[in-house]
Amino acid sequence: MKFYKIISIIAVISLLTGCGATASPSSSDSNAEQDISSEKDVQTQVSRKDMPGSTPTFTPTPSPTSTPTPTVTPIPLDDPTPLKDLCSDYFLLGVGFNGSSLGNQTLNIPKYNELSKYHFNSCTMTNLMKSSYILDKAGSQKNLRNGDPEPALSFSTIDPTLKWCMENGMKMRGHTLVWHAQAPEWFFREGYTDSGEYVSKETMLLRMESYIRQLLTHVQTEYPGVVYCWDVVNEAVEPANYAPESFFKCRVENSGTPNPWYMTIGQDYVEMAFTYARKYADPEVRLFYNDYNTYQPAKTKAIYDLCAYLKEKNLIDGIGMQGYWGIKSPDTVILKTAIKKFAELGLEIQITELSIGVDEETEAQFNSQARKYADVFKMLVSLDTEAGGPANITAVTLFGLVDHYRDGDTTNSRLFDKNYEPKPAFYSIKEVLFGF
Repeated sequence: MKFYKIISIIAVISLLTGCGATASPSSSDSNAEQDISSEKDVQTQVSRKDMPGSTPTFTPTPSPTSTPTPTVTPIPLDDPTPLKDLCSDYFLLGVGFNGSSLGNQTLNIPKYNELSKYHFNSCTMTNLMKSSYILDKAGSQKNLRNGDPEPALSFSTIDPTLKWCMENGMKMRGHTLVWHAQAPEWFFREGYTDSGEYVSKETMLLRMESYIRQLLTHVQTEYPGVVYCWDVVNEAVEPANYAPESFFKCRVENSGTPNPWYMTIGQDYVEMAFTYARKYADPEVRLFYNDYNTYQPAKTKAIYDLCAYLKEKNLIDGIGMQGYWGIKSPDTVILKTAIKKFAELGLEIQITELSIGVDEETEAQFNSQARKYADVFKMLVSLDTEAGGPANITAVTLFGLVDHYRDGDTTNSRLFDKNYEPKPAFYSIKEVLFGF
């Protein structure tokens, strides 16, 4: 990394130009991590170009609504350094593999595949590792008829990507073991049927343990060392609608739909999920609690209380902070406050689903987006223990790579446009990382 910095200083530097307009913030919503269900198979073959891409149009200058961007060493326009190498002293850099089926996931696209390997050393399957894709309803019912109460699992949606990771030296975040959404309703009901009554707490705990044991055993046996951490529980804290007896404000429903984990087990489902994950995970695998809007004071406190409790029992290793943030909000000062608070627990911190979108796809807003990404990366590096900060930040994951990667995809928060050309945000991140 230091070699490239020396080269950049003596190189002939081209002047970069940019625009200072800012956009209104994008909404921060946990559902943003889900791909829409009508995805089509990806069949488009994109043209290949030498990396890192086309000439940038961004200069990282401060905007009035964001933390001032650092003075950094400009980089040559043709500098080939992968992003993962520029932040290797601080944290892993992750990318999301989007898709709702094996046929349409982004890893099938040659250019997406190539850019992922080149710039990233961690990945997350944004959908296909969730329980709705792994649980086998017919197989579970057959087990029950044969006197076996445990659920049946199928690993067909995750095996190809895990195999690819092993072959290409890519680490993976396991996402996610226990979540109220994208978990089939029949999993929580008598007879593994949609119309059955909720099962007892004892039965649901058996099903939870079996699911976690089977999944972790398969991954660790067939693909050892690939999954380095798990989001054990996702989005269990909800200060706006929580169980009154819960010390960490346990979610009871989501947009009117009951949380089936709470309905069958109660708030104990969070602790028990971590208990089973710790029981079956390899010793080096790290266990995380993951949530959105973690910077909101009430939610920060509730998550802190939950994770402090789990840490006392040696059940947790880290906190995952989803990053569905806007150009103007939240301010990096607010984000920094939350990160520092979590850092007091001595747990790892990861930004798990970084996604900063724009309201209008204009040059001005894309430049504002670039400034926000620059502010975020500057903040994260400066807070990391390797830079003398208080937080042990171990990974930052961008929850996708390419805008509009298929028909119907409206996401515009990523570092490359639909033609796989780098956006201003790509260069702003690279400028910041080069400065450290």
